[in-house]
Amino acid sequence: MKVKSVDVSEAVGMILGQDLTRIVPGEFKGVAFKKGHMIQEQDIPVMRSMGKNNVYVLKLGPDEIHENDAAATLAGLVAGRGLKGSEAAEGKVELKAERSGLLKVDADRLTQINLLTGVALATLHDGVLVKPDEVAAAVKIIPLALPAATLDKIAAICSGLPLVSVVPLSTQKAGLIITGNEVYDGLIQDRFAPVISQKLSALGSTITETVFLPDDKLRIAAAIEQLAGKNDLVIVTGGMSVDPDDVTPAAIRSTGAEVTVYGAPVLPGAMFMTAYLQGKPVLGIPACGMYARVTVLDVVLPKLLAGERIDRKYIAALGHGGLCRKCADGCRYPNCSFAK
Repeated sequence: MKVKSVDVSEAVGMILGQDLTRIVPGEFKGVAFKKGHMIQEQDIPVMRSMGKNNVYVLKLGPDEIHENDAAATLAGLVAGRGLKGSEAAEGKVELKAERSGLLKVDADRLTQINLLTGVALATLHDGVLVKPDEVAAAVKIIPLALPAATLDKIAAICSGLPLVSVVPLSTQKAGLIITGNEVYDGLIQDRFAPVISQKLSALGSTITETVFLPDDKLRIAAAIEQLAGKNDLVIVTGGMSVDPDDVTPAAIRSTGAEVTVYGAPVLPGAMFMTAYLQGKPVLGIPACGMYARVTVLDVVLPKLLAGERIDRKYIAALGHGGLCRKCADGCRYPNCSFAK
């Protein structure tokens, strides 16, 4: 890349090699054209009004790509379905979600790209929920021009497979079972049903039926089987500890469901259970689910609705960040470190 001085009338289409400051007494003082700007026809009279008859421009070599073109190319290589790129400006492109959904990021390939000189690719955490038009990732080219070879390396890393994408959440029907003698006998009022209903509704799914049962293993198991036959998902609340009178885990197992998780390194939510009955998820939710603002359920539900399977390896990895800080000034989830 070389720098040379040219008459502004000859500079159209060239890359500005200096910041140009404009002063309008009493109105404006600052950079009107930044270094790296691609000079346009309409810029010429403005530059002349600033007293600039000659400007320094950059001349790219045959193997160099302007920062904006490089940023646009990089964005196209990494962006998958559900994302749209902004217009490149100052070597930067933002990737915004086209729809609500679960953000998927290949962190290993992300690191490989960021190890290359001259590029920066930042994303939100893998597995977070994003809304339409929310910025999920951003591409930035550090120098004014990037070697074409760097983009070739990025293309090889991507190998035609998107690095960042947004997976839509499916609309599912859920059956809800509230266990506990004290609720069933009317000694206390249930607080689980409205909480679980609101969490599902916020994700576009619904509870079709709510069943109240005492701590009876056989009755709970029968209800699980019945609701699994009519719904996409079954949620069972209460009775999840290892106390002798807490029979919900045993009831879930007795249906023949495959238990993939019992116990999670996430607080609140340690006594969480995930099982699969004829391919349908059955979730066991501990008592914290009715009073804690955020629990492991908030982390797991979006993944289930995005079609992902909850297994022990995934749950074990949540331990890094799995401790809720219980912020005294108000919960900011998901804009916090919990279960990231």
